[in-house]
Amino acid sequence: MAKPQLEVVKKIPAAKEEPAKAPAAPRVEVSPEQLTYANILLYGSWAGIILLVLANIIYFTGVIKPYLPPHKLPQYWGMKASQFVEVARMPHGWGWVKMLGYSDFLNYIGIALLAGLTILGYLVLLPAYLAKRDWPYTVIVLVEVLVLVLAASGLLAVGAH
Repeated sequence: MAKPQLEVVKKIPAAKEEPAKAPAAPRVEVSPEQLTYANILLYGSWAGIILLVLANIIYFTGVIKPYLPPHKLPQYWGMKASQFVEVARMPHGWGWVKMLGYSDFLNYIGIALLAGLTILGYLVLLPAYLAKRDWPYTVIVLVEVLVLVLAASGLLAVGAH
């Protein structure tokens, strides 16, 4: 019977591998208008978040009296929104502005700020596009602002709400 032959494997020292370099990111030109808009969204979003946090702190600490006391909230939990609005005598549309003296309505300020940032950003961009005579962007900005303001105003009632 033949004896198995042992294979001799020579260990070759491993070549030093250099870490793979990530491909360079492509250089992207960003217009000053884009940077302005991005900064408005960045700082405005943080301002809105801070307002929401402060409004909740005021509500939870009871510094300002709420419209609906927290201990009464469970009686409304099972209701449909329309029923809740009727039973609790909640304001419709922009009626919340008159309720800002109550702590449970203060959070609407932060929400309104966050919702209005796009309009604010576009209004800041409009003079720059007009100065550059960039008519396509000027028209886009004007139409966007018009649509957003009309939607926020409640003048265009759409649907069953």
